[in-house]
Amino acid sequence: MMTTQERLPIAVGDQVIDPPVVLAPMAGITNRAFRRLCRESGAGLYVSEMVTSRALVERNEATMDLVAFAHDESPRSVQLYGVDPQVMAKAVRIIVEEDRADHIDMNFGCPVPKVTRKGGGSALPWKKDLFASIVESAVEAADGRVPVSVKMRKGIDDAHLTYLEAGRTAALAGVAWVALHGRTAHDMYSGQADWQAIARLKEELAPLGTPVLGNGDIWTAADALRMVEVTGADGVVVGRGCLGRPWLFGHLVAAFRGDPLPVEPRLDEVLRTLRRHAQLLCADFGEVKGCRDIRKHMAWYLKGFRVPQPIRQSLGTVATLAELDALLAQIDADQDFNDDVGTGPRGRTSGGRAPTLPEGWLDSPFIDAESACVVAEAELSVSGG
Repeated sequence: MMTTQERLPIAVGDQVIDPPVVLAPMAGITNRAFRRLCRESGAGLYVSEMVTSRALVERNEATMDLVAFAHDESPRSVQLYGVDPQVMAKAVRIIVEEDRADHIDMNFGCPVPKVTRKGGGSALPWKKDLFASIVESAVEAADGRVPVSVKMRKGIDDAHLTYLEAGRTAALAGVAWVALHGRTAHDMYSGQADWQAIARLKEELAPLGTPVLGNGDIWTAADALRMVEVTGADGVVVGRGCLGRPWLFGHLVAAFRGDPLPVEPRLDEVLRTLRRHAQLLCADFGEVKGCRDIRKHMAWYLKGFRVPQPIRQSLGTVATLAELDALLAQIDADQDFNDDVGTGPRGRTSGGRAPTLPEGWLDSPFIDAESACVVAEAELSVSGG
């Protein structure tokens, strides 16, 4: 197994991502406000919400806003979702030629039914010819000016695993790295991530020199180090573990550098972070939409702390910053962080059911005319999720 010093470099252009930590794109979460909080906490690569290639090509207003970064955000990273090689290539050329991002990540890991039922997301690598065509088109369109990476899952289910062949296909196409979530579409977010699959992919791609990043069940900095040690991965992708904990990236920086870990924040500091998060959202989207958006984060920020139920309920309907301030003032902020609860799993845990797929999707690992018509409709998904 590789040591820390032997890891392959994770780089975006001439910028080395050190530590090799990537914020996973999450719909409705990894907007400019949340990415700023994460960046302020520690170094890494912070990926935008998912953008559909067709919406970008058509210059949909909401989509163009998703690929608009803060003036001080660098490197800029966009996640693209697409099912048509030609449309994907056009979208990549827009990003490259108009200097809209420094890195492009392609989404082949989304397990939600509205995407997989049309053959998109984590269902798409099963059609190996279509997958190869999309990846090759994107890399060719980027023309070496912007690195392109791939994020995927193990496969559709345990009987239809795709990650080894898809990973090798992507590596041969010239991607900068391959990120693997150690779950299938069937798993969704349930159970434990299969880190051994990440190790197997690392072994598969080692002769090609393509870095592999591991994703799944990284709740603490110790988890990240353990994943690298167990799998030999060249870096980690962090998703649900940072929900309500943007400071986790500061812990990851310390862990990878061998420095003492910062202490988890007390509630008073957590509330200040929550308030700043709300303020950033309001500055970006306006007070009405910003306050509506911060509601989903309340339970994550307050996980493990004692907060009266009436206040929790009111925070879930907060409409103005003044109302938020009044509610936060009623919370006893003199509380230590609850490590037993606060550093455990958070976010979605659903799964363990058969994924929704187009009729006959599993009959062949190659795309046919009927499947092509179905999968084309998956391109119409709204950017951001």
